[in-house]
Amino acid sequence: MSAPLADKIRPKSLADVVGQEHILGEGKPLRRIIESGKVPNMIFYGPSGVGKTTVARIIAENCGMSLYKLNGTNASLSDIKDVVADIGTFGSENGILLYLDEIQYLNKKQQQSLLEYIENGDITLIASTTENPYFAIFNAVISRSTVFEFKPVTAEQLKPAIHRAFAALAEENGCEVDITDELVEKIAFSCGGDVRKAINTAELAVMCGNISDGKVVITEDSLDILAQRSNMRYDRDGDQHYDILSAFHKSVRGSDENAALHYAARLIAAGDIISLCRRMLCIASEDVGLAYPMAVPIVKACVDSALQLGLPEAKLPIAEAIILMATAPKSNSACLAIDAALADVESSDALDFPRHLQNKHFDGKGAAVVGQHYLYPHDFPNHYVAQQYLPDALKDRVYYEFGDNKQEQAALQYRKMLLEKLK
Repeated sequence: MSAPLADKIRPKSLADVVGQEHILGEGKPLRRIIESGKVPNMIFYGPSGVGKTTVARIIAENCGMSLYKLNGTNASLSDIKDVVADIGTFGSENGILLYLDEIQYLNKKQQQSLLEYIENGDITLIASTTENPYFAIFNAVISRSTVFEFKPVTAEQLKPAIHRAFAALAEENGCEVDITDELVEKIAFSCGGDVRKAINTAELAVMCGNISDGKVVITEDSLDILAQRSNMRYDRDGDQHYDILSAFHKSVRGSDENAALHYAARLIAAGDIISLCRRMLCIASEDVGLAYPMAVPIVKACVDSALQLGLPEAKLPIAEAIILMATAPKSNSACLAIDAALADVESSDALDFPRHLQNKHFDGKGAAVVGQHYLYPHDFPNHYVAQQYLPDALKDRVYYEFGDNKQEQAALQYRKMLLEKLK
């Protein structure tokens, strides 16, 4: 079975690796580590197809150590024991480099089985993961390793890899490949920063190309079919899912309706309106809040409409709610107030209630104060009377600070009026 083109033309040196300039550029940390020849335990974190495996192989091929490769999706504890068994043997006299792809799929016991050996240097570990290592990898492994984040490759950085792919295909097939720079750019922009995807698309494009005058001619129509939706980086329970939701939330909070619509569109295109609607309901109270309290029922109505309509029509009430929240005044005063109250509850012992707030019950013969003595606000002018409501230990605590928006300032003026009337 023929190997995929992406494996055949995998870079053999750092000079051929596209992207990752922030860690592999001249003088950058990972490049200096590789050039030093001293390989520490490392974890490569980033999306698929951005060079994690390629860089690990380059390191392995240049460090003189015995290379062992395992994949977390199918590696067992016995596979790890087989690697450990070779420690100190003639074949591993220069040390063992274990490349462990998709380490997040190993359970805690499997990851722990490596600790002793990466601690004392018998095994040098290079692990890769597409999930946030601080959540997906055992803390003791993290503490013994250096984490390097690999980022999606830009379209401009992808172009050399795509040209290299077409050149390799031309050589392999013994005929010229006719493709324009515009179509190379189309592949680059359609592949969402994934080098492997871009190379695979180039390979498929040649397979589907038209033969004319001894040339393989790549057409725009065939690329439209091959590259459709390939730029969608989305996983429903991984980092991409939470990154998109985070970017959406922060865009609405920052009053940038255009960015918010962009991230919402990515979620809609992925078919995930449930997560989007839940986040919208949260934003209405957390970030718009008391500056425009009607945002809550309006967004709830839009969410209900979206869920009843389903896609594609759900996009309409969703867009309406997003634009409303992004362009509305903002206040997080309610969020800060409840967080402050919760902090007191969590840090305090069980606090008693002021007697006048308790439910009516028998005081007992030894009670210092007999009777409830609750003042009913509706019996007083303006339906307000001053009395203590918080427990004694917290009686002067202030959780809520009026925001500087029109709505909350109006409430503040009303409060001041009530207090003035008492004087």
